[in-house]
This record gives sequence, C-alpha cells and structure tokens, in this order.
Amino acid sequence: MGATTDQVVRVRARITVSGVVQGVGFRPFVYALARELGLSGQVTNTPAGVIAEVEGSAGSVATFARRIASDAPPLAVVETVDEVRVASCGGTEFHILDSAGGAGRTLVSPDVATCNDCLAEFDDPADRRYRHPFITCTNCGPRFTIITGLPYDRPATTMAGFPLCADCAREYADPGDRRFHAQPIACPACGPRLSLTTSATDPQYGEEALAGARRLLGSGAILAVKGLGGFHLVCDATDEAAVTTLRKRKDRGDKPFAVMAADLATARRIAEIDETEAALLTGHRRPIVLLRRLSAAGVAKAVAPGNPDLGVMLPYTPLHRLLFEDASVLVMTSGNVSGEPIVSSDEEALIRLAPLADAWLGHDRPIHVPCDDSVARIVAGDELPIRRSRGYAPFPVALPSPVRAALAVGGDLKNTFCLGEGRYAWLSAHVGDMDDLATLTAFEKAERHLENLTGVGPEILVTDKHPAYRSRQWAELHADGRPVLGVQHHHAHLASVMAEHGYDGDEKVIGFAFDGTGYGDDGAVWGGEVLLADYDGFERYAHLGYVSLPGGDAGVRNPCRMALSHLTAAGLPWDPRLPAVQACSEEELALLRTQLERNLACAPTSSMGRLFDAVSSLAGVCHRAGYEAQAAIELEGLAAGHALDQPYEFTLSDPAPLLTAVVRDVLDGVDPGVVGARFHGGIVAAMVRTADLVRSRRGLTTVALSGGVFVNRLLLAASTRALSSAGFTVLRHRLVPPTDAGLALGQLAVAGRVHHGRS
Repeated sequence: MGATTDQVVRVRARITVSGVVQGVGFRPFVYALARELGLSGQVTNTPAGVIAEVEGSAGSVATFARRIASDAPPLAVVETVDEVRVASCGGTEFHILDSAGGAGRTLVSPDVATCNDCLAEFDDPADRRYRHPFITCTNCGPRFTIITGLPYDRPATTMAGFPLCADCAREYADPGDRRFHAQPIACPACGPRLSLTTSATDPQYGEEALAGARRLLGSGAILAVKGLGGFHLVCDATDEAAVTTLRKRKDRGDKPFAVMAADLATARRIAEIDETEAALLTGHRRPIVLLRRLSAAGVAKAVAPGNPDLGVMLPYTPLHRLLFEDASVLVMTSGNVSGEPIVSSDEEALIRLAPLADAWLGHDRPIHVPCDDSVARIVAGDELPIRRSRGYAPFPVALPSPVRAALAVGGDLKNTFCLGEGRYAWLSAHVGDMDDLATLTAFEKAERHLENLTGVGPEILVTDKHPAYRSRQWAELHADGRPVLGVQHHHAHLASVMAEHGYDGDEKVIGFAFDGTGYGDDGAVWGGEVLLADYDGFERYAHLGYVSLPGGDAGVRNPCRMALSHLTAAGLPWDPRLPAVQACSEEELALLRTQLERNLACAPTSSMGRLFDAVSSLAGVCHRAGYEAQAAIELEGLAAGHALDQPYEFTLSDPAPLLTAVVRDVLDGVDPGVVGARFHGGIVAAMVRTADLVRSRRGLTTVALSGGVFVNRLLLAASTRALSSAGFTVLRHRLVPPTDAGLALGQLAVAGRVHHGRS
C-alpha cells in the first residue's frame, strides 16, 4: 500500500561542515534554515567544524544539505559538507546545543570591520548601543585576536571577564537575533570601557576619555590608541609639525606613514581611487591600500616624503569612527619602536610607547594575539598582498597536494611563519624583523597560539638555508629531535606563488625570482634569478651578472655605492658629472675604490634590487636609503608617468649594455623619469626574451613571478602583460605577498612535497 501525505518517510542525516564556520553566525543560520524546511534535530560547534543532525522528508534533508553551503552567512567560508545517514529519532523541535570539545580542526575567522547593521545602531540615538565603542555582532568585529582556545565560545576569548547583562544575555541566547552566540558582544552596561591616560591628569573614562583624546589630537598631540590587534600611534595627518614630531620620535627616516581617512569621499580627496581599489578599501578586511597620491593631497608632506603613493585605510572599528568627529585624516601607524613588534597590552604600551606618545587611549578588553594592519595594492585589476595580517590571518591557503604536519619558520625580514598539514597551510599574522628579542618572543607566542587553533603538531621544521638567520637558529634550537629542512630562498619564493595558485602541473615553471637579498647555494647573495623549478628542486638557468656588494648592509643603505660598484663591474668610468659620483665625498670615493679593487668586505651579488638601487642613484633619484627599497620606489614613481616603449637592450646575465645606456642618457640630460621607464621596459623585454629562449629549448610555457621586486606595480603589470601576450601562462601573487612575508608558504610546499616522496 503506497504512502499517504500523513505517512511521508522520514530520514535523518548527520552533516559536518568544515571551514570558517565558528564565530560567523553559522549555528543560527542552520537553525533558521532547518525551521524553514520543517526539519527537526540539532546543531553544535565542535573542533571538527559545525555538526548538524536534521530529520524530515528526504527532499527537505537534501535541500538543507545543498543550501547549507550555497546560503551560508557572509563571513562563513564553507570548505566541505559531509553527509551520512543515521537512525531516525523523531521529534518536532530543532535545538542549538552547547559547543563540544574533542579532537578535530576548524578554521577561525580573521578580525573584520564593523558591519553596516552595527553602524546603523551605533548612529541611532534611540539604540542602547548608540556610540558604543565596542559594538559588534556575529557578522563583524574581533575574532582571531581575542580567541584563547577552541571551540570558539565566550569562555575561550578575552571577553570571558565581561559577564553579559540581562539584555545582552537575551540577545546571545535568541537564535533569531543577529547577536546569537556572538562571543564579543557587550553594551555600555556590561562591556569594556575606554580610558585616557596622560602624565598630567588622572585617567578619564568613557565619553570623557574620548573627548579628551579628540582635544589632544586637535592640539597637535600624538596618541597611542588601542585597536583590534595592537596600539597605533595617531596624530592629525594635516598637521605638519605633529607628523614631523612623530617621525623624529619613531626614528622613521623617510619611511611613509599610513593614514586613515574618515570615509571613502575623504580618501578620494587625497588619492586616486578606482572602483577595484574602492571595493578593497570598503570591504570587511579593510587593509591599508597603496594608492597614487594626488598632487594637491590634503595631508602633511612629512606623511610620505618623496613617495608617489599614500597608504590609506578606512575606519574598521567603532572607536575609529568616534575619533573622526573632529578630524578628516589621521596618521595611523603601528604602535612600536622601529624594528620591534606592535605593542598590544596596556601595561606594555605605557612603558614601550612612553618616548613616542603624549597620551594613551586604551580599553580593558585584552588582546590575546597581536595583529598588525594588512597592506595591499591593486595591480592590473587584481589584489597584490604586501603584508597579510589583520583581516586575512589566520585564514588558510589550500594546497595543491597534501603535506606532512610541518612548521615553516619563514625568513628574518617581514617574518611570518606557516603551519601546514594535509591540504591546508595557515600563515601567521605579520611578526616583524627577527633581529630583536621582543620579535623572537612574539614569534614564539604566536606560533604556540596558531598550533593550538589549528591542531597541527609539527613533525618537521623548515627554514631558509641562510646559516645566520635567526629564524633558522630558532628552529634548530626548538627542533627537539625533529628533522630541520632547509629550502633555498628563491626556490621558496617561486614555490609560494605556485602553491597559492594550486599549481600541480607536470612541467616546471620558468621562475623569475627578483629581490634584494637571498642566500645562494654558492654562498653569494642571489636576487636576480631565473630558475626552472617545481616543488622538488630547481635549475639555476640564468641570473644577473655578479657585482660586488660593498660593506653588506652599508651597500644596501647607500645606493650611490651600488651605482659605483655596477659601473666598475661594467668597465665604466666614475664620471664626476654623474649624480651617483657627486653624492659621494672624495674620502668615500677613495675608500670605495680601494674596497672594490681589493675586494675588501665585499660579497658577490646578483640582486635585482641592488640593480634598481644603482640605476636610481645614477639617474639622480635616490643616493641614501632611509627605508627598504626607497630608491626603487622613488624611481618607479617617476617612471610611472612615461611609456615603456623605448627599453634599454640588455641580457640578464650581462647588465653592462644597460648601464652604458643609462650613463649616456644621464649625461645627455634625459629626464630621470624617462631613464626609469626605459630601465623598467628593458627588464620586461629581457624577461620575455629569456622566457622565449627557455620555451624554445625546454618547451616550458608557465612563468612564475615572485620576490620583493614584484611589489613594483609598474614592473609587475608590464611583465605580466608582455609575457601573457607572448603566449605564457603567468602565475603572480594574489593571496600571499611576493616579499619574504610569503616565504614560509613556499618552504612548506617544498618540504611537504619532499616528505611525500613526490618526484
């Protein structure tokens, strides 16, 4: 006898959802979806992800399994949906259960900007969270920086010390509310509170603290302001004296400051912004975006002296919005002494930032893990990460093939590390330069925390091959009997861009690895490399001809010295009319000549970064670098206004013809921007010729671009376009930085492949 409508066959399924599914409103979404489809059952958080058991008609259960991925909340990222049938239990209700412990793995959401729903309440005088500096819900606010353990519930966050008031507790327990199980929620009655500390007065709190902070900013003071992942040093970006004071106090040299604009309209008044850049600025990640500054930009010259770009971000916390009631653009730079990690605790800020700040605007919600602002730019319509931190970390990168549980410790500059197992690689937030004890301490704390969140217990450690890198020394010291594998620096760069693209092709890539410094297998300083590479190894097919790097770091800090070294290597005279020669005193010239002739304290280098330095100085653009890549950045800025259609002719292995042409143009009075454009065009042309030669000889058709030189928007866009037009598939960075901040992913991909015995 057939079933009637009263006798529909019921089925029950257990559905496990993995990905970023905790702290993003996933359980209330599941609850609402099950109720809509008339399903009974339950849902809970576990370390393996969200597990829902649903019971009802077969059609409704199938619809539920499909929509749980397609209709997920905006901040959720569903990686897998696994369904198994289980015995029916009956019942008519659907319940949200408390989180369950146990083994497994889930993905933690990064911190994200305040959502529009919260901002509407924030601006509503009738709302109980009107002007609340810590307003948040399941769709926004802090996540990664406040999580102390998993599953992600309030007791496992730094909000554990703030008991919910009756109103917040009701919202927290209501599956139909936007704040259901939103762990950071609070209100003025039960949440954190602002405090303003100065040396002259007793602390102020709440609105009084906020008003005091705005008055100080208006009077030219420098404030230490506590954000999501640490303190910022803040001053009025239109106040030349205030910005200059901050620059001196922070020992910043000419390195640019980032600024925060009140809104997108304000940002458009200080920088050129296309629609792709606008989308990045206003998205939930809110990185600092490098934009072309307008010539009449309403910011102090001291914000970014000599730099063609401005690093701009928009407010991403309620507190930021409150600061802009009396300001339009604020300098918003990391709260640290130059070279040290960002300060994240109130007590530490009062000590470490005392020489830098006039007052401290803090609050009593602890930051468990420091997390600096991310930095990105748009190149040819696509995002190029430069620092992958707040808003991005710790979201993982999917790997093209599984890896053994491993920790890759990255490099010593712009350090990030990477944990990986199976098909996932988790990159840390930005740690910093490893030449400071405070950075090493921050590295260790962040590494322990990421291990706890991911559940990865590294069986191997992976490092750069540089014998003096502190990151390598740390790995060897903490190996505890585990293997420590070294990966060549530029091989790791190329493996990084291959891995983020999921490249698992049978053929090697033609890899252009261009940067400033990397330890070579022959002990030289590499950096202008053409490697034919896969994950298992590489062939050094070509490289820039070696020149002497005089004095190591001294040569890097003085582009004029690299210019003279390149002239010497090319057999060209030090013509006293050249700007690079004029930039040196007679004593410096004599010492440098002796140094190069006798090869004293000189290391051979094939660095493309140092070639950029040399050409910048020869053209009269930058002779002394106050920050990393200053000479190249300023040369790029001047070249950007000119066509690249008259390139200098040279081969990568012999830059002498290029240098001869540069000297000729400079002595003929050619504009430095034109020299820069011809130089950029020459590099692009040399890359295409080299790739064509490899294709004709080896049949390879995929090109990979990595290394810090490819932060250069002009070079990256032009080389990508030219190589694509020549019929090559081009892999360029879109998920992780091309700089040393992306090294750890490549180290992991190489070491993991080796340990799986792939060939």
